Amino acid sequence: MKFLRDKIDQIKKPFEKGQKFEKFAPAINALDTFLYVPNHTTKHGAHIRDAVDLKRTMITVVLALVPALLFGIYNAGYQHFIQLNDGVLPSFMDIFLHGLWKVLPMIIVSYAVGLGIEFAFAIFRGHEVNEGYLVSGLLIPMVMPVDLPLWMLAISVAFAVIIGKEAFGGTGMNIFNPALLARAFAFFAYPTFMSGDKIWVSEASTTDAISGETILGSLAQGKEVAYSTMDMFLGFIPGSIGETSVLAILIGAFILIATGVGSWKIMVSGVVGAALTAMMFNAVGLTALMNFDWTNHLVVGGFAFGIVFMATDPVSAAQTDKGKIIYGLLIGFFSIMIRVFNPAYPEGVMLAILLMNTLAPTIDYFVVNGNISKRKKRLAKSKQLKSA
Repeated sequence: MKFLRDKIDQIKKPFEKGQKFEKFAPAINALDTFLYVPNHTTKHGAHIRDAVDLKRTMITVVLALVPALLFGIYNAGYQHFIQLNDGVLPSFMDIFLHGLWKVLPMIIVSYAVGLGIEFAFAIFRGHEVNEGYLVSGLLIPMVMPVDLPLWMLAISVAFAVIIGKEAFGGTGMNIFNPALLARAFAFFAYPTFMSGDKIWVSEASTTDAISGETILGSLAQGKEVAYSTMDMFLGFIPGSIGETSVLAILIGAFILIATGVGSWKIMVSGVVGAALTAMMFNAVGLTALMNFDWTNHLVVGGFAFGIVFMATDPVSAAQTDKGKIIYGLLIGFFSIMIRVFNPAYPEGVMLAILLMNTLAPTIDYFVVNGNISKRKKRLAKSKQLKSA
């Protein structure tokens, strides 16, 4: 590794202060800090020193996403062959390679466009490149349909990074989750490529003999569900690349909770909020979506993926402990409400999380002020007892 360290130090010399390419130092420093821990420490004030920095936190989230990503790649190939090949499946490797051929370019485009914009803003503003896009760059293609044109993905990424992130000051300053903002932009800008029964199956547009609609889309039209609960849980159903397998998502959730990166309070309260709301509609049972069993509501669509990887975003989520519980409950509640009452958009978790992103600071405000009021009352009571 000494050879690599010496080589990077040699490359960095023209970018040092006072040198010819000083302005572009943030770009080369980003490569350095990606490979190595920064070689500088704080000089003033009191700071907490820990081996876990932003880069390692982001890498932990990426590792947690790997199970859902790998299954998503396989499922992309599986849905292609099961739908377009008369149900005859080739070997595991052929299925996986087809999915990889479709998903890998989306990941490359997402990182190329997103990091390119991040580097440009870092150079323009004269600050170091932040590691926040390590996660967003992988999340964005995972919440998209497998056959979304790459140029549409690139525009969606650019919108999310520029308008949703850099316009607010960069990593740690954004109000909305960038990955969800990219999906929302694609959904409203290119609706025919983000809904229907063709977009969820690779190369489905080449034939009319296909029924690749999502379960929630079928229910919204009053159709019967052709998949078992186990299929929904394992993920062998049409859907966005990373959202179908609840089993793979649960593995990622365990990693996030075990490492302390993701908030279990948000995850658990989100599930409770969705379950209670779905139970309420099950009791009413006026439409297909209302009759859809509450357990199935938790394992279809993007709910599991959203509540584990999107709702727990530490920047756009609530920060207080009590606020996280309220935040999660409301996400679960609004997710099911949107599914049931909006047939044009039966998948509600994206809009629910974006809505709660805007309300998260308000929730924290009332929680903090509530705690202050309680302490003032306790202080006044103690003074009365002391004077008595």
